[in-house]
Amino acid sequence: MQAVKEVLKHLKKNMPKNYNIVGLGTTGSARKLIGTILGANIIKNEITAHAIGTLSKYPDVKTIIEIGGQDSKIILIKDKVVIDYAMNTLCAAGTGSFLSSQAKRLDIPVEEFGHIALKSKNPTPIAARCTVFAESDLVHKAQMGHKKEDIVAGLCKSVALNYLNNVGKGKKILSPIIFQGGVSKNIGVIKAFEKILDEKIITDENGHLMGALGVAILSKKEPEINFSFNIIEDKFETTSINCSGCPNNCEIICVKKDNELLDSWGNRCDVGNQFIEKQTKKHS
Repeated sequence: MQAVKEVLKHLKKNMPKNYNIVGLGTTGSARKLIGTILGANIIKNEITAHAIGTLSKYPDVKTIIEIGGQDSKIILIKDKVVIDYAMNTLCAAGTGSFLSSQAKRLDIPVEEFGHIALKSKNPTPIAARCTVFAESDLVHKAQMGHKKEDIVAGLCKSVALNYLNNVGKGKKILSPIIFQGGVSKNIGVIKAFEKILDEKIITDENGHLMGALGVAILSKKEPEINFSFNIIEDKFETTSINCSGCPNNCEIICVKKDNELLDSWGNRCDVGNQFIEKQTKKHS
């Protein structure tokens, strides 16, 4: 919520005075919460948003590879329609956070990771199926005397292999292929994908924003809203309650504004929703 407020402050400062915001969409993590807070006219999952955004710029795309900071996904498209997809949200191996942590361990700015990898002529094999194993393997290889550029190249290759063996497992990856997300800024990972797949990988300077572009396009098709920047000054309260409705005993996080429930998450069944409704009525 604080991050959203910072974005809105920046937007307000740079918006021309003769403009009004009549459409607003949210996608990705916490889309429901942020969409509710902002009064969005569209809240859409990131698979749809990424596909719509990408197709608006690359109408012939057939495969979207997306690797972000915390998760990764693959989207397969045929005749401009999503026909299959897969996501990996359970493990950090093969994501931007994994590369960032390894860059710190090697004392290399993550922005230089890709260019250092390109200097390698013999990438070091890194066991990257798991973050913990990868880190211990990296330390072991460094102690054995492997060159830094070879280790970096090995890490880039392991990210590509980990993605294809997990997220892309069983998927028919067809060209044109577009690589998105923050990791698509890493030339080392791009080259690793190209070598493994033996295909040209397309990237876009705004590839990390395709989901935002897609949900903006979808928002234009919805009824207009009258958005106000007053949301920047609003105060929100986050509380947690334990649902005792079933053996799961879920801890449910609730977000309120002026004691009104905006959103909640953490419950694993409908009993949790009913429990929250009772609690809200009790305290209203």
